[in-house]
Amino acid sequence: MGNREDLLAGARRCLMEKGYSGTTARDIATAAGTSLASIGYHFRSTKALLNAALVEAMEEWGQEIERTLAAGPALGGTPAQRFEATWTRIIESFARLRPLWAIQFELIAQMDRLPELREAFAAANRQAKLGLAALFENLDPDADARKAMAVGAFYQALLGGMAAQWLVDPDEAPSAADLAEALRTITPGLATQ
Repeated sequence: MGNREDLLAGARRCLMEKGYSGTTARDIATAAGTSLASIGYHFRSTKALLNAALVEAMEEWGQEIERTLAAGPALGGTPAQRFEATWTRIIESFARLRPLWAIQFELIAQMDRLPELREAFAAANRQAKLGLAALFENLDPDADARKAMAVGAFYQALLGGMAAQWLVDPDEAPSAADLAEALRTITPGLATQ
């Protein structure tokens, strides 16, 4: 790898181990096996490098979620069974992706002080909503963008809420079966309207 790639890999390792605000330029240079000056040469600032590494990590997270959903059950079974099986795999992925989830929550808390990341997160959120609608419900945003955004926002809220609960207390976070039961409880009245 070249210095640029080494720096990105080092920054990603540091992000996962120390978080966004806990990572220093020296940490990254050490992890990358490069000089401090190489950060400025390739990225102009430590913050720009961390942001690039974070975007790269979030793209990998999106690919992980996509793989998790693609590895799902065959199209057989009821929608409730498919929902539960999918959420079982997503919940299992929280352990593998715990550092990335923690970083996202750390950064959300600092959004007002990081306008460049706010813009990146906002753009990523819009894409995530459409992607989640397609992945979970096979909705085509070109056919009905409003519906795809609404359904994607629902899944995004569920995903973020589950991640938050799992980060705080994984032993008490809802299981996939709990989510399916909750949906069965709250949706009958909604479906008749």
